[in-house]
Amino acid sequence: MLLAFHKPFGVLSRFTKDASGRPTLAEFGFPPGVYPVGRLDADSEGLLLLSDEARVTRELLDPERGHPRTYWVQVERVPKDPALAQLAGGVVIDARRTRPCKVRRIQPPPALPPRTPPVRQRKTVPDSWLELVLREGRNRQVRRMTAAVGHPTLRLVRARIGRLPLGDLAPGVFRFLGAADRARVFAR
Repeated sequence: MLLAFHKPFGVLSRFTKDASGRPTLAEFGFPPGVYPVGRLDADSEGLLLLSDEARVTRELLDPERGHPRTYWVQVERVPKDPALAQLAGGVVIDARRTRPCKVRRIQPPPALPPRTPPVRQRKTVPDSWLELVLREGRNRQVRRMTAAVGHPTLRLVRARIGRLPLGDLAPGVFRFLGAADRARVFAR
């Protein structure tokens, strides 16, 4: 079984109870035996897959396969071309360069449901949206990459895994994936 879930902001990508009382996946009524395929940190939102199939998890998370994941990132200021080139070529995080990725500006901003709490707005500092397609998944990688080029992340949404888009799946809602959607997940 393979499920697509729109993980809301503030929810931990685990089922075990949090000592601080933050919400977890246990609050969303998933079928028994499914586990998250990868993670999104509590400050991130968007497409999260859950499965009870070990093969699915191995195939999607194997670093050698480099399975694509697409993120929409709201950043402080408007990155110039050299910053985008630096992101695309890889940046050094913990003494290791990230794999090259695809990056582009998104204009107009993506149509997303409002976030609670809303992203802070500063009158004197503009923001902009980027799309990054990564083929690796290191801890807080997107946030650390944008910070490394001088554009801290304000909002982070996983918009696609393989060729399966988040689409109009509402925050906090999941759906079962049929054969056609499964094929999109594994498409490159």
